Amino acid sequence: MNTEQMVEVQCPYCAESFEVLVDCSLGHQEYVEECEVCNRPVELVIDISPEGEAAVQTRGEDV
Repeated sequence: MNTEQMVEVQCPYCAESFEVLVDCSLGHQEYVEECEVCNRPVELVIDISPEGEAAVQTRGEDV
């Protein structure tokens, strides 16, 4: 199982896609990363499946 995975996410503000690096060894995670396009803070909610695949949800501050 890869411990790191690149995942493409969509910014809730500008709707542009960008990639984030996820550490799959940590399980459930929540943290903020800036959008690479509009530089606004995007909350990432990450869950890792039993197979080691990352599922990432994005949220803006106004949600």
